[in-house]
Amino acid sequence: MPLVAGVDSSTQSTKIEIRDADSGELVAFGQAPHPVTLPPRSEQDPAAWWQAFELAWAAAGVPAVAAIAVGGQQHGMVALDADRQVIRPAKLWNDTESAPDAGWLLKQLDGRAQAWAEACGSVPVAAFTVTKLSWLHRSEPEAWNRLAHVVLPHDWMTLQLTGALVTDRGDASGTGYWSPTTGEYQWDLLGIVDSDRDWAAAVPRVLGPLEAAGIWRGAVVAPGTGDNMAGALGLGLRPGDVAISIGTSGTVYAVSETPTADPSGSIAGFADATGRYLPLACTLNATKVTESVRRLLGVDFAELERLAMAAPPGADGVVLLPYLGGERTPNRPGATGVWAGLRSDVSREQLARSAYEAVVCSLLDAYDALGRLCPLDGRVFLIGGGARSTVYRQLFANLLGRPVVVPDSEETVATGAAVQAAAVLAQQSPIEVAGRWGLGRGVAIEADAAPSSAADAAAVRAAYARLRDATDGW
Repeated sequence: MPLVAGVDSSTQSTKIEIRDADSGELVAFGQAPHPVTLPPRSEQDPAAWWQAFELAWAAAGVPAVAAIAVGGQQHGMVALDADRQVIRPAKLWNDTESAPDAGWLLKQLDGRAQAWAEACGSVPVAAFTVTKLSWLHRSEPEAWNRLAHVVLPHDWMTLQLTGALVTDRGDASGTGYWSPTTGEYQWDLLGIVDSDRDWAAAVPRVLGPLEAAGIWRGAVVAPGTGDNMAGALGLGLRPGDVAISIGTSGTVYAVSETPTADPSGSIAGFADATGRYLPLACTLNATKVTESVRRLLGVDFAELERLAMAAPPGADGVVLLPYLGGERTPNRPGATGVWAGLRSDVSREQLARSAYEAVVCSLLDAYDALGRLCPLDGRVFLIGGGARSTVYRQLFANLLGRPVVVPDSEETVATGAAVQAAAVLAQQSPIEVAGRWGLGRGVAIEADAAPSSAADAAAVRAAYARLRDATDGW
């Protein structure tokens, strides 16, 4: 019974699942936190990730595994010197200090978003590594002069395990300088940042889906991938399915058989970890919105949910625009939250309800944008911490007007990393492994069957859209 390890190295913590490579049965689990970050400057010392990994590994019982893979927070920038030592704290995906650089980079290709989308599948926003490289170039010249290698968070973890500078196609596709369509780095895009640097020596080699990165303690180390790509593996996502992740931030993604390129910038045209593609929309504000309102009201989450359910759909006209930390979809890095419809008799129930509805409407805007690029006629999965909330579950089903599935596995990123580890160990497609493990099963939440439900859903979304559009440009 060989065991495999799947590691989820996220913004908030490291989680490790130990699973039976044949059946997928969960054998052990460990977790340890990462330092808290507060955008617009969101940085962490990569050493904290490795410390958390060691603590989580110990919590899982220091298992003997045959293979291991790391799913890491996407984008980000880990700058290394010639000795492969970290030069400065890693800039994370939700650091928005490089927003001006995103605008500057866009202008360098004749100001055409379409040109960027065609070159690398995505239009640069502050999350992407290429914008953070531009920020480092203009903001910290001493660090820039020391820069010899740039890697992603999961790449750095794989480096600690194997000593190899490697990445995978899924995570590479979120840099803004690797093309899912051609499967190659785009040197001209990196040359916009610095035309004098030998970029071929600075970026990691891109491994194939079943190619090993090396060996750690006798275990085969798989390529690893970005957290969203690992999440797709952990769900056994098929073309037509869509995953809506409700974490501190939110993501909506689907598997596609063909690459996508969205010149509006709403959808990032990523690759996945299997050889297919993973178009994705990301929002910066999800459960941190309800957490903020919970704190303002001075209640626990159980009471926040009770308050929200006590208010009618639409919260009697109270609407929240949830851009508390700027926003990525739509691209408004400098935006703030806006409450509308407040009156002197506003209730705690209205405020609570409006917070949940705001997050759901924001993510459904992303869902609609994704649906314009690829069919979403399969299953709808709700994942992430917010998927445990009965309010979020029911609101998504109601506002979508269709069932949503909450999968049995709560740690889809760690599960997906374990799938990849088992696939590399057996040299078998991760899609086949996910099928053998029975991934994607879960509890279906049906939309409210009341006759007024569809009208209520349309009214909630229309009120949100009016506030969103009215504040564009603020």
